[in-house]
Amino acid sequence: MNRLLLLITGITLFFLGCKSDDVSHEKKIHGVSLVASKDSLAITEVKEIIKVHANYVSLMPFAFMKDINHPKIIYNQEKQWFGETSVGISQHKELLDSLHIQVMLKPQLWVWNGLFTGDIVMTNEADWIALEQQYENYILDFASLASQLNIAIFCIGTELHQFVVNRPDFFKRLIKKIRTIYHGKLTYAENWDVYQEVPFWDELDYIGIDAYFPLSEKKTPSLTDLKSGWEVHKETMKNFAAKKRKQVVFTEYGYRSIDFSGKEPWKHDRSKLPANYEAQINCLLSLYQNIWDEPWFAGGFLWKWFPQGGNHISEQNRFTVQEKPSQTVLERFFEQRNNEVMKK
Repeated sequence: MNRLLLLITGITLFFLGCKSDDVSHEKKIHGVSLVASKDSLAITEVKEIIKVHANYVSLMPFAFMKDINHPKIIYNQEKQWFGETSVGISQHKELLDSLHIQVMLKPQLWVWNGLFTGDIVMTNEADWIALEQQYENYILDFASLASQLNIAIFCIGTELHQFVVNRPDFFKRLIKKIRTIYHGKLTYAENWDVYQEVPFWDELDYIGIDAYFPLSEKKTPSLTDLKSGWEVHKETMKNFAAKKRKQVVFTEYGYRSIDFSGKEPWKHDRSKLPANYEAQINCLLSLYQNIWDEPWFAGGFLWKWFPQGGNHISEQNRFTVQEKPSQTVLERFFEQRNNEVMKK
């Protein structure tokens, strides 16, 4: 029996013998982050999401900035991928509705040349005001769309640390404006290392974390190694959720199928190193075992899911679980938890 088959067999045996003794069997968000489709989303593509028992999809209408110090924001352009536009979001949502999959709409910025959005800072007050107006237009346009489409969760931004800490009053005013047009649940997606610094969690419904927590420095960490790595992060999140009286949602989580995948899970370089499926499996299992069933945890969105599967996966050492043994982990875990909820 080859190593890949051993991995798949081990996953199956693990879930056959695993039951949640936990505290909370409430229905969680079993979500995937859907890469925007270039054209209309097809029902066959959505059925692949259903096969892994996901009940939520994150749709991400990207907007673009020239530089971290330049206030102009470009969005909803015809030259963008269809799934990033308001027309595309509407088509995706209609199809997802027909198959009973709910949506989190997660507008997020992309700075040219891949610069980190958390470093967006204006150099003068006039540019700050211009950025606020541009960002408000962007977010309110999609909040209005979220209202029209009856979208379940709206995320007001993603990893905007410097913007958030420098202009907290702007974001508080923006949240109030969003509430006047959108009446679903609100969150914000902040990076794992600075989420406690966000000044407006009290105004939102969920504490959103992009959960790329470092867990282990080993090449192929074991579940025991990873459990130890979760201990401090888990206790911190638990205490913070209790303080804010809100549940945590992982607005993104995931691990590359590569050596040392638990060391710096946020890294997304185009390394040509060979795939390490076991490392990805163990990292995912450790999250599901140590975090998922906590009562303060609402669920999360796996990064990332390609509509056309293997046709869009050029490197097997990257984040997606599609066409890898880790897809079995996702499928078995979501199926098991769904069955437990149905038995309640």
